[in-house]
Amino acid sequence: MNTTTTASSPAPAAISKPAIADRLGSLDAYRGLVMFLMLAEVLNFCQVSQAIPDSWFWRLLCHHQSHVGWIGCSLHDLIQPSFSFLVGVALPFSIANRTGRGQARGVMLRHAIYRSLALILLGVFLRSSWTFEDTLSQIGLGYVFLFLLGFRPDRDQWLAFGILLVGYWAAFALYPLPGPDFDYAKVGVTNEGLLQGFAGHWSKNSNLAWRFDTWFLNLFLRPQPFDYNGGGYATLSFIPTLATMVLGLLAGGVLRRDWPARNKLRWLVAGGVICLTAGALAGWLGLCPVVKRIWTPSWTLFSGGWCLLLLGGFYGIIDVLKYRAWAFPLVVIGMNSIVAYCSDHLFMGFIQRSLTAHLGAGFFNLLGSAYTPLVRGGCELLVLWLLLYWLYRQKIFLRI
Repeated sequence: MNTTTTASSPAPAAISKPAIADRLGSLDAYRGLVMFLMLAEVLNFCQVSQAIPDSWFWRLLCHHQSHVGWIGCSLHDLIQPSFSFLVGVALPFSIANRTGRGQARGVMLRHAIYRSLALILLGVFLRSSWTFEDTLSQIGLGYVFLFLLGFRPDRDQWLAFGILLVGYWAAFALYPLPGPDFDYAKVGVTNEGLLQGFAGHWSKNSNLAWRFDTWFLNLFLRPQPFDYNGGGYATLSFIPTLATMVLGLLAGGVLRRDWPARNKLRWLVAGGVICLTAGALAGWLGLCPVVKRIWTPSWTLFSGGWCLLLLGGFYGIIDVLKYRAWAFPLVVIGMNSIVAYCSDHLFMGFIQRSLTAHLGAGFFNLLGSAYTPLVRGGCELLVLWLLLYWLYRQKIFLRI
């Protein structure tokens, strides 16, 4: 998905050399932050925390570098929603750019179908298994629907957003609860993922999405039958993920409007507060627990609220106040997000081995053994960032 000179695609794979000037820098910076948080897993805050168990600081960093067990949210849990949300934000700019170049809608639709398939298969390749719960596959499964909505008026987009959330909630709520003889231990459920009462419709590996996967994923050739996902993740989560992308689509439409910048900023902030509050209330009232792993409708609202507020923050600082220099390291990552994403899965181990071979294992102990994982991970991140910086300087960007 190519974009105009004011925005770029968050899920960038053809090599291109787009203009860098006059881009909507907030999108690149926000996307760069998302990718940095994913790559920063190599800093291994939890290992440092284990080595310094009395430090609340490292316990806090460990918590926000990990996914919560079931209900709730950490900073790490906002990576996938943000990535999905930014796909929607960039789409109105892409459609306007392609339309301005005289591209027929049929041509754009074929590209959307290609992009959808490419994202799904890339996700399968990176995970080395026929499962579809990863970020790229989830985006790919809903992308064609998102593209078609991109040509519809705001009213239809809001209607689709509501139908996706209410319909998905109703499907889970109507699916029967497991019987008293259901063995949760056989599907990897501990007390943390086992919910009581009405919330039990969203318990781990005993819900509608789990049942679907025990049928769907066993249609593919696999070394052993699929019984459950250890983390509780599910293919059907692409439906509420699509709602997250639609929320981004609406935000992108606002950013393209001929409104004063302060009005756009107010819309983003107000929308963020409303969504965040609605999602939290749905969980607090027991209507729908806030669970990222199966992307409950309340999670879509809660995480979507954070996405709108984060986008508003980046937009206000970078594109309204014009404070851009500080975000340059993030922009370098954000403009080649597909390279960063694939590197995280394919090359970080190679970088670590190479650094160890050239610098020696003792080099990483320079701050003491407790901080060895942090120093080693920091060196890996620096090497990858320098690679992305070289691509940036050469104006080479990998896009799908």
